[in-house]
Formats: sequence, structure tokens, C-alpha cells
Amino acid sequence: MMIFLAVLGALLLFVVGYVLRGVYYLREAKRLEAEAARLEAGTDVVARGFVPGDRLYTDAWAPVPAERTAAETAVRAGDWEAGAAWIEAAGQDWDERWERVRALAELAADDDAWLLRWQGARPADPIAAQVNADAAVLVAWNVRGSQGAKHTTQEQFRVFRQLLGKAQEAAHEAQRLADPADPLPYMIEQPMAMGLGYSHEQYERLWAEIMKRAPKALGPHTGALQYWCAKWRGSHERAESFARAAAAKGEPGELLSMLPLYAYFEQEQHEDDIDPDVWLKEPHIVAAVDAALLDVDAADPDDRRVVRVRHLLAWFLHWQDRYPEALEQFRLIDGWIGHAPWTYSSDPKDQYRNVRDYTVRQVHGTD
Repeated sequence: MMIFLAVLGALLLFVVGYVLRGVYYLREAKRLEAEAARLEAGTDVVARGFVPGDRLYTDAWAPVPAERTAAETAVRAGDWEAGAAWIEAAGQDWDERWERVRALAELAADDDAWLLRWQGARPADPIAAQVNADAAVLVAWNVRGSQGAKHTTQEQFRVFRQLLGKAQEAAHEAQRLADPADPLPYMIEQPMAMGLGYSHEQYERLWAEIMKRAPKALGPHTGALQYWCAKWRGSHERAESFARAAAAKGEPGELLSMLPLYAYFEQEQHEDDIDPDVWLKEPHIVAAVDAALLDVDAADPDDRRVVRVRHLLAWFLHWQDRYPEALEQFRLIDGWIGHAPWTYSSDPKDQYRNVRDYTVRQVHGTD
């Protein structure tokens, strides 16, 4: 009897193992079939004129202007005067000027030999002071990293705060040297408010200095929105309130309607229990998307900031099942994905490609 039971047990184990192997191979076949379908769909998307996944560029949100490339090349070769002239040429277009200061600050954060020569030749140059202060911010943030607090060591936090303190001193020096109408040295201080934990009263004072000089600039508004987000020094309610108030003061084409979208996106990313397929269809969010579409339509076609809004519009329109409108945005941003929402993903290329390709298939019926 015992022998019979042993044989029966072995037979059952064999049958179970055989069935499990069959289930495994069936699942694997389905997985491979799904992967083949995805690749085939991706090929179809590329055939429709979209950029292949391996050619998506994650370091910029729009094509880099030739004059920026020329200025950066000159600066890398040691010609800091070319960089200074490039920034000065932006005049009082504060968003453009900010982009240019940040571009040179990124170079200085890696190698500041040319910046030190600039400061040696012109010790009171306000532009050099701004580049120096912003480079100090970038160095501090590179030490901290982009992970959440629970994934950041105490030593990283200690060095981060120490470096931000030095960056704060550099920003205050840039403020002292700057033209009284220039908001940039105050904009440069915004990341310090998040990292050093400015109180709301402290931040309001900094914000007042920026608003006196650049009441409609988009860059500082997106920086302020980050401060008021729940992940930094505010809450979802405070961020949404700030964004809606800022958007309300904007005229058509000034693109401040981007701010509510950013606030809703930040909340979606922060809250684990939000289903974007449901929440982003809420009437007030649909209305915010419609307002942003009108704003984009009214903007100067040559305004590079428009592309920033289009990245968010592509995301929201996709989740609102407005696929033809989403596809229009994807055609206008395709290839350059260094902006939210894609940059919030651990794999921006994969996330962008999945959302874009699904949108294409919904419009063209290739699903």
C-alpha cells in the first residue's frame, strides 16, 4: 500500500509539474506574442512619421537653438565673453535669459575654469555672478540626487545643505550686483527655498521681489509651484490655489494656464490612490486643459515656451481619451522629451513611447 501511495504521489507530482510547465510556456508564448505586437505597432508608429524610441532625446524639451550650441561650444573652448554676450542678447525676456544663464551654469557645474577667468577679469559682472550662483545650486543638487528623502542618506543631506548655504551667499551677492530691474538673482534663490526649507513668510518675501520685476514670467511661476507642492513646503490645495490664481492673471498667449496642469500632474504623481484614467477626466481638469489649448493657440508660434505646455497637454489629452487632440501635440513635441511628465518616470523614453504609441493606435485603428 505504501509503495502504491508513493508511486501515486510521484505520478501526481509529475502531472502537476507537466501542467505547470504547460502554463508557464503558454504564458511565455502570450508574453512573446504581446511583445511582438508591441514592436509591430511601434514600427507602424514610426512609419507614420514618429521618432523611433532609440532616437528620443531626453536632455532637452525642444530642439536646441543653433545660437545656444555656438555659445556653449565657445565657452567650452574658454571664450567666456561669447557666453556673456549671448546672455546679454536676451535683453529683458526673463524666461529666455533664465534659460541661457542655466545653460552656462550647467557647463560651470562640470568645469568652472572659464567662469573663474570671467570673474577674475570682471569681478563685479552681474551676469557672471548669476551663472556662479546657479552653478552652485546645481552642484548642491547633484550631491543630493533626485531620489526621495527616504532614499537619500544623512551624509548627502548634510553636504547638500552646506553647499546650498554657499549657493545662497552667491545668490545674495548676485542680487547686490544686479540691475534693480533684473529678477534672475531672485529666481536663482527659489531652489534654495525648497532645499533649505524657507518658511512661508520667507518665501513670500522672495516671491514679492520676483513679482516686482517679472510678474508674468513663466519660469519663476513654475519654480514657485514646486515650492507650494505637497512634496516640498506646501500642499495640494496650496499648489492648486497658487496655480489657479496665477493662470487667472494671464492674458491669452502668456501661457500661465500651464500652471494648473502642472499642479494637477504633481498631485497625480504624489498620491498613490489616484487613477489618472478617472481623476484627470474631472470637469475642472478638463476645463483647465481647454484653457491651456486656447492659450497655446493665442501664443506666438516662435515662443519656445509653448512646447513646455504641449508636453503636459499631450499627457492630459491622452488620459481624457481625446486622442486626435493628443496626437496633434505629440506631432509637435516628438523627439524631444526632456520635460514633465516624461522626466518624472524612471524610464522617460519607455513612458513617452507607450503613451504616444497608444494614442497613435487609437487614432489610426492599428490596435
